[in-house]
Amino acid sequence: MSSDEFAIRATNLSKCYQIYDRPQNRLKQSIFPRLKKLVGRSAKPYFREFWALKDLSFEVRKGETIGIIGRNGSGKSTLLQLICGTLTPTTGSVEVNGRVAALLELGAGFNPEFTGRENVYLNGAVLGLSKDEIDERFEEIVAFADIGEFIEQPVKTYSSGMFVRLAFAVQACVEPDVFIVDEALAVGDIFFRQKCYRRLETLRNNGTSILLVTHAMLDVEQFCQRAILLDHGKEIFQGGASEAVKQYYLVEQQSRLSFEKAAPPLQVKSYEPGFDVKEEDFFWPKPEAFLDISAIPQISNGWARCTGIALCDKDGKPCKVFQPGETASFFYEFELDQSIETPIGGIVIQNDKGVIVHGKHSLQYNSKVPPHVNKGARLRFRQDINLCIAVGEYTFEVGLAMIGENDYLCRLQFSYDELRSRIFRLCHLPNVSIFAIALSSVCQPLHHGLADLPGHCRLSIVQRDSNND
Repeated sequence: MSSDEFAIRATNLSKCYQIYDRPQNRLKQSIFPRLKKLVGRSAKPYFREFWALKDLSFEVRKGETIGIIGRNGSGKSTLLQLICGTLTPTTGSVEVNGRVAALLELGAGFNPEFTGRENVYLNGAVLGLSKDEIDERFEEIVAFADIGEFIEQPVKTYSSGMFVRLAFAVQACVEPDVFIVDEALAVGDIFFRQKCYRRLETLRNNGTSILLVTHAMLDVEQFCQRAILLDHGKEIFQGGASEAVKQYYLVEQQSRLSFEKAAPPLQVKSYEPGFDVKEEDFFWPKPEAFLDISAIPQISNGWARCTGIALCDKDGKPCKVFQPGETASFFYEFELDQSIETPIGGIVIQNDKGVIVHGKHSLQYNSKVPPHVNKGARLRFRQDINLCIAVGEYTFEVGLAMIGENDYLCRLQFSYDELRSRIFRLCHLPNVSIFAIALSSVCQPLHHGLADLPGHCRLSIVQRDSNND
């Protein structure tokens, strides 16, 4: 890639810190090696090496949005500081083409004693803008931040939300070549976050490259084109955002296995009515109806693999074009290479902009499921979805997970987040295939927006009393 096409290029980028067990060891390290060198003896180090980042290479194109994901301590913040130039790499190099604006932490770059107005000019100058250029953008910045008369107050009086409003407004309104956002948007309310993402979309369309660091995996899937997954300073995965998120879940769930094993079991009185382990009596398509999935990456922990996926109409015939409101039948099969507890299968549908339109799994349908399934068995799922969605093209993905028998039985005791954290992901196939929603000559759109939500609309008329006229 030529220098005119990339915004960031990192080559074997690494950062190492020296960790001292005792404060006096830092002094010994600075003095004793020099003395030993004078007398010709080798010096023993008084520190341990900690590699916060190790041999990371990647490129970011102009106008591309990249997610940087990973658990706490994986090296994300170190990487951003190396890109911004606030840290120097131990080995390797990083090139940045153009002006960089960054929100690395709350209030970074703000003088708490200065007013909001003064900090706008201070930050603008740091970003390389002249006073006249800041004057031209000032009203736009104030309007975007929407903090009213507080623009004339010292920022030490600001709430965390006001901090991030003004900081984002300054960085976004200078129209940088590279914009880095590190978890800052989690502070704002929903209306401000919507405004920020609209602004980020505008910047991206104008050629700004965006690096988004967040633990909100939904944001990564829906806003980023690619993602880099880090763990303990090393690259685990680099590629499509959806695939990177699924890899992140595998890394995250492995890290919590020891905690789950140590947790005391929930008390269960009895299991729900039994599940017939014989093959379920539902239609299954013929072999020729199934898609070719040989080239689709299977993100798996090695316990299961997908052996077939088919998309059919309500009559069981292969279909890729539906009319609004028609029912699509998704068939998917997984073979188990390991015995598992209660299985869960599900579908996620995304539109052409990467927005998740629908996602649902068998646990949310409250389907009857077996308490466990033995190695070698094949799990067959049929999921019928009423496609009350807008005209356009969509992709879908399928996945298999499991949940412990106790957790399944006590699922109503958990909040959504608690239940989700207890789901163990086994195998996932992103971007399986494309299907379309199209209007026929006799069909008219029945709703506006992405989805046709069920509901009712009623009308009541109250007549005016003519005697009161």
